[in-house]
This record gives sequence, C-alpha cells and structure tokens, in this order.
Amino acid sequence: MDIYSSVTSPNIGFLGTPTLPSLSSSFHSSSLKRRHTPEILSTLVKPLLPTVTDYQQQQLQQQRQSSHSLLPPIPTKKPSAKKITPDQKPHKVSHETSAPRQCSYGQSVLNGINVLCGVGILSTPYAAKEGGWLGLSILFIIAMLSWYTGILLRKCLDSEPGLETYPDIGQAAFGTVGRLFISIVLYVELYACCVEYVILESDNLSSFFPNAHLSFGGLQLDSHHLFALIFILAVLPTVWLRDLSVLSYISAGGVIASILVVLCLFWIGLVDQVGFHNKGTTLNLTTLPVAIGLYGYCYSGHAVFPNIYTSMAKPSQYPSVLLTTFTICTLLYAGAALIGYTMFGETTESQFTLNMPHDLVASKIAVWTTVVNPFTKYALTMMPVALSLEELIPSVHLKSHMYAILIRTALVISTLLVALSVPFFGFVMALVGSLFTMLVSLILPCACFLRILRGKVTMFQGSMCILIIIVGVICSGYGTFSALSKIIENLS
Repeated sequence: MDIYSSVTSPNIGFLGTPTLPSLSSSFHSSSLKRRHTPEILSTLVKPLLPTVTDYQQQQLQQQRQSSHSLLPPIPTKKPSAKKITPDQKPHKVSHETSAPRQCSYGQSVLNGINVLCGVGILSTPYAAKEGGWLGLSILFIIAMLSWYTGILLRKCLDSEPGLETYPDIGQAAFGTVGRLFISIVLYVELYACCVEYVILESDNLSSFFPNAHLSFGGLQLDSHHLFALIFILAVLPTVWLRDLSVLSYISAGGVIASILVVLCLFWIGLVDQVGFHNKGTTLNLTTLPVAIGLYGYCYSGHAVFPNIYTSMAKPSQYPSVLLTTFTICTLLYAGAALIGYTMFGETTESQFTLNMPHDLVASKIAVWTTVVNPFTKYALTMMPVALSLEELIPSVHLKSHMYAILIRTALVISTLLVALSVPFFGFVMALVGSLFTMLVSLILPCACFLRILRGKVTMFQGSMCILIIIVGVICSGYGTFSALSKIIENLS
C-alpha cells in the first residue's frame, strides 16, 4: 500500500485503506469469528493474543469504537456457524449478494487509484535514472504481474465462505502462522511508510529553507533535523486521537495530489521552459536493482484489494476495475518518469520536487502539495500498528488511555530516530519495495493460491504462479541486497 493511499468521504462510498484501524484489526484476527460494529462491518476479533472474557471484549470495543468509524459500511459475508454441505452451497459466491452502500465501478476504480498512486510517483524519475530507459520496462512487467496476482487474490477469497482480508487468505493457506506472517509484513510496511513521511518532510522543507537551524543550549539542529523534529511534534497530537474521521476526510485528496504534482512537473518543463533536453542512459546495470525496488514499491496495494472486491456492487467487474486502475496508475508513473528524467537527467534526485526551481509558482505548488499531505496521513498510517501493540495492554488497564498514548508516542519518536539515522528516501523506498512489496504483491498471492486451490489449479495457472514466485524471489533478493548496500555505503 502506497504512502498516499487514503480514505475519502463515506458519503460517496469510498473504501478505506490498510492504513485504517478497521483493517488493522483484520490483520491479526480471523474474519471467520468476527462480530460487526454499528458503524462498519468491521473486525472485532479473536486475536492471536490471549483471549479475554466477553464482558472485557465489550469494554474493549467501546474503548476503541471511535477509532473504527472511518469507513463506510463494507459488504461482507456472514458465514454460518454450521458447516455447509456441497448441496447447500449457493450457486453464486457470497460476494455477489446485495448489501447497502456498495461501490460502483467508477468508485472502485478511484479507490484502487487512491491505493496505488501515491508518493511512489515522486521517485519514478529517479528510478529511471538508476535503471536507464530499458529499465523502465520493469515498471510495466511488475504492473502486469501485480494485476495478475490481484486476480489470484479474488480466486482465493471465493474459494470458501468467510474469507474477507489478505490475512484471512494467509490463514486459509498456511494456518495461524500464515496470518501472523502476513500481518507482521503489513505492519512493518506501514511503519516504514511513516519513516518515509519524516524523510519526505525533512528533504522538501530543507530544500526550500536550507539555512534554517536551531541552537538550543548545546544542541545544534541543521535544517534537515529541525524540520523532521517540527513535523513529528506537529503530527504527534493527531496520533493520540481516537477518532480520525476528520483526517480521513482531509486525506481524501491523494489522487488529486498525485496528479497535481505531475501536472506541475510537466508545466515547469513545457511552459516555464526548463525543457526536456537530457537524453539519459540506455541501461544502467550497476544500479538496476535499486530501480527494481522503486518500481515495485509503486504497486503495493494488494492488502486493500480484498476490501475493494468485497465492497463492489458487481464483483464480476473486479478484473476490469483492477485493469483500469493499473493502466491509469502505470501511465501516470511512466509519464512522470519520462518527463522528470528528460528534464533533469543524471542530476535527478530521489524526489523530483527537489529538482524543481524554487522561484517558480508551479514548483511551490508541487512542493507544498507534497509537504501538506503527510500531516493528514501519518496518523492514519500509524494507527493500525499502534492498535496491534495496544492488544498487549492487560485487560484491567483497557479503560486507561494513558497506555495507548505512551505506545503511540514511542512509535512516533522511533520513526523520527530511524528517519534521522537512515535519511535516504530513495534507498529506503527501494528497500521496502524489494523486501516487502515483492512479498505482498508477487510471492505471497501465488503461494496462497497454489496452497488453497491445490488440485484445482490449471497448468497455465500453476506455471504462471511458479514463474512469478521465481521472479519475485530474484527481484526481492537482488533488490534488497543492493538497497542495503547503498544505505550502508552512504552511512559510512
């Protein structure tokens, strides 16, 4: 899931993303034993942590209910406690049953674009520089493979009643270990997104105000450290909130923000006459693995695809929705890469906003659009991670919000420390893309599909899954090693 994945107004039927508490609950709790809240058909769950009494569970629900009010109702299946015999199975999958407030085709496409098209777009010109023009073909290859694995997730969801989320699929395939593994991967990915937010703010603000500094006692803060600290202090109160509904409305502009910064980039090159004069490199093998990680990061929306599928009024349109979503996002990514690399050439930075001339109006619009978004999205992204850790709070202390505040404060401070320790936006993104996105988007969907539908897999499906797993493992290993090497090299 991209950093700029967001939630829009429930009144227009949009889905939330995995950066929301309701989905975070599903990471570690089976939907097969789930009760629904009044606000959303969400997950209050049987966690993998020690269970509590029904009364304590009710108290826990009341304490956290406001944090689960961000999403519109999502149509879900209501599995019976009785075992369904073959004669009793419905002719249609349970996702086809009607439910209120289902998303239309257009809304589902916008949900998908909101998930996929985000901050990764800032680094596509840098990825083009790292991989060369031929390396840009990797973007299209990963897009096609990710679209196919998105279809496989649907087949997994339809394989048996009660499967609604990605961790549900992991549990169906590999039991509790599968659910736990997928949940941990998704949580770490969300945490890494928050680290990227801090680096993003620090880089862009310090580029506009390079001389900013602070001297306090014996402490000297340059512009990078100062703006990272200011950002953390600004978002910390939002992380303490129980009800993030206001932020979810404000953060609805993820798609608009992504399109706006690309339009500003094109405007600067064409109208402001910066020009498109750089020819670039045909192929750069030495840094190609970094480009693989950056391109892979652009397609990390698979954690949300099950929710998009189960929210659709016509689930049969899901493959078409995914195809439209991937096509639009890939064109935006490729367009940004083409424009940015031909404008800035070998001087292209990890975020193309850092290359924009500061005196131009379009540059200011692009930079401030980039800067403002993380202020609304940080808390939404951190919330699932915080709620998962809050499951560790003893039941006798559930009424006290102080423990939750301490956990969330510690998480926020830790992202600041990590961002200041590894302040390399592009390399961190490449690491996340190689290590986590390849797992979530390529390897795990195929592995789960082969496991769940074993015996029913066609020769073509089996061959494709094995091929995608091999490609994913190679890209993940090669890209992770390269990104870590670059980080260590820059630290030393």
